[in-house]
Amino acid sequence: MVIITYNVNGIRAAINKGFLNWLEETNPDVVCLQETKAQPDQIPVLQFQQLGYHTYMLSAKKKGYSGVAILTKQQPDNVVYGMDMPLYDNEGRLLRADYGDMSIISVYHPSGSSGDERQAFKMQWLDDFQHYIHQLLKIRKKLIVSGDYNICHKPIDIHDPIRNATSSGFLPEEREWIDGFIKSGFIDTFRYFNQEPHQYTWWSYRANARAKNLGWRIDYNMASLSMESFLKRSVILPMAMHSDHCPVLLEISK
Repeated sequence: MVIITYNVNGIRAAINKGFLNWLEETNPDVVCLQETKAQPDQIPVLQFQQLGYHTYMLSAKKKGYSGVAILTKQQPDNVVYGMDMPLYDNEGRLLRADYGDMSIISVYHPSGSSGDERQAFKMQWLDDFQHYIHQLLKIRKKLIVSGDYNICHKPIDIHDPIRNATSSGFLPEEREWIDGFIKSGFIDTFRYFNQEPHQYTWWSYRANARAKNLGWRIDYNMASLSMESFLKRSVILPMAMHSDHCPVLLEISK
């Protein structure tokens, strides 16, 4: 099973840049999308269906904002929309699909880059999200939690760790959170297979950052420890250019 996480920074914009052709050629089993920026009637379910995908989505109440979706070849046994927490569910931040005893989650963590208020919201989210996931682990031990975490874990995950030490997404408290999240029972599947530097999943649109590979690795396929024996490979796909992010692929054995 091939699982891809991809922050598309607007599904309609991504489609205008060739996302559907890329999806057909890449042909993953499951795609976890973030930042769809679309209401349900603006997501091209029929076009995805023609490519063999069932489409599930949780849109934000605010139009043109946030939103997550899961495209899946295999119909899930069960789909859960949100965390049963309106503060976050109204922003369209989490969607879960169950396949037998395994669950795949598409998650879009908040950004704190717009100011102190959203940074505080982000830190509260991180606490609540971790509590939610660990409660879920009690009943769904095989978890893949895929998405845009909006946090770089280590200096190797960002092009300029010194100058970005006070930037949202690389703050000490954020890095401490993601380190603790991993140590609490998760595998950063890309780093499980690849320890090379200069591996990024997001680039600013400014200063020709992508061409210079001045990026951040903020998109992850996290796997619970009980999934370790199923992990086969993980790669970043920087040649997919439908967004300021790029996809991250995880292959697991069923």
